[in-house]
Amino acid sequence: MTRQIVSVVGGKAAEDANASTYDSVNPARTAETVARVRLSDAATFAWACSVASAAQREWARVPAPVRGRVIASIGRLVEANAETLARLVTDEIGKPYAEALGEVREIVDTCDFFLGEGRRLYGQTVPSEMPDKSLFTFRTPVGVAAVITAGNFPVAVPSWYLVPALLCGNSVVWKPAEYASASAHALYRLFAAAGLPDGVLNLVFADGPATFAGLDQALTEGTVQKVGFTGSTAVGREIGALCGRHLQSPCLELGGKNPMVVMPDADLDLAVEGALFSGFGTAGQRCTSLGTVLVHRSVHEEFVGRYARSVAKASVGDPAGEVLYGPMLDQRFAERYEDYLDWIEPHHTVVTGPTGRVTSDNPRGGFDGEGGLYYHPVVVDGVRPGDRLFLEETFGPIVGVTAFGSLDEAIELANRPGYGLSSSIYTTDPSAAFRFRAGIGAGMVSVNNSTSGAEAHLPFGGNGKSGNGSRQSGQWVLDQFTRWQAMNWDYSGRLQKAQMDVAEIIPDLEFRL
Repeated sequence: MTRQIVSVVGGKAAEDANASTYDSVNPARTAETVARVRLSDAATFAWACSVASAAQREWARVPAPVRGRVIASIGRLVEANAETLARLVTDEIGKPYAEALGEVREIVDTCDFFLGEGRRLYGQTVPSEMPDKSLFTFRTPVGVAAVITAGNFPVAVPSWYLVPALLCGNSVVWKPAEYASASAHALYRLFAAAGLPDGVLNLVFADGPATFAGLDQALTEGTVQKVGFTGSTAVGREIGALCGRHLQSPCLELGGKNPMVVMPDADLDLAVEGALFSGFGTAGQRCTSLGTVLVHRSVHEEFVGRYARSVAKASVGDPAGEVLYGPMLDQRFAERYEDYLDWIEPHHTVVTGPTGRVTSDNPRGGFDGEGGLYYHPVVVDGVRPGDRLFLEETFGPIVGVTAFGSLDEAIELANRPGYGLSSSIYTTDPSAAFRFRAGIGAGMVSVNNSTSGAEAHLPFGGNGKSGNGSRQSGQWVLDQFTRWQAMNWDYSGRLQKAQMDVAEIIPDLEFRL
């Protein structure tokens, strides 16, 4: 029986009789509808923000250690429901079950980290320049966070926003991707079961235009104080511009064209393994997916040969099985990926065989991809720095290969597309590793590891086209969901003026030995 789901505002179903519907389908079996979703309009989104604003005042009064215990409960609930949630993720977006289970584990890790932060939302006691006066700083919640997330990580990435935002005393309006609605609704139910008061977390299903219009209205009405967005660079620019008009700084986590540098001394087997996982895991639909492998000319031919053979052996198919990757997330991404394949030019060499959709007329070995949005993995050698394949994000199972001659050239090539999310270098030379780290513009650097893979206690985020420098995960995300407040307490009984009524000790600067 197909799930019927609607937005939840103030703890109650918020269904507009005139709302349109969206069918979230299983991309591995597109005839199977996972959930039928009632999409809300802009007014509902704005209303949810006002409900969240009213609820936030009481939530902020709950002591932070108590809020931390709520986060602990969320972690335990997710852990107890891990297999069920992971299977739903697999059904809805086609992510292999092992990966989906790892994604759910990341929610638990995030909760385990932040439950203790309820007792560590530290401020400082600061010495004053005047006697009988003390200075303090406090972390205070920002208010209402409007969180808009993509569906390639339908439960892990939202938790990076929701968990710290709630811990810090904020309320949240969460708008997930339509094609991941069932997974989002399940996660919401787990959060609600932990005892969150009504209105502290609100779930709104809406399309892009309605969300943008509703966010615009809420910002104008002053019911949103922080926007978190994970998605494309193009949409991130629009949201950044909208927030800027309201003097707000959003948390933007956008796309990537993530480079992997393979040095002459690299362990090629390890580099190939990393390139396989980061290039084709989740069908290349991660923001941290490998974009271009930059290979030193001395090992270029050997690496490309090994990589092509590794890709040829990789299993693509039903995400319920043991496969490298399953289908594209949704029809829209499949169509967009076919456009990227048109970027392959005559001077390129496809070293992996067939391209395009896996069908009975274009099979991958014995797999014909029947009923699903499956696509062949593609490795393109001979990509040049001016090619679209080199410069632009390609959200799908395609990886470019470019040769280089020196580390300085590799760093220049790695930075050229203007993204700055993740990066990787394979080398046994510590000097090369640290020179790469110092020269790369990415927010994240891996040495002898792939471009994909984040841990819950390390800052996650990018620069340039990949984001506005904001960071998620670990203690660093607290700066997104709190504001620093300074307080001075003068108990001298008289007005002391800073920089004016300061005791002066006169040195003898003419003194010489």
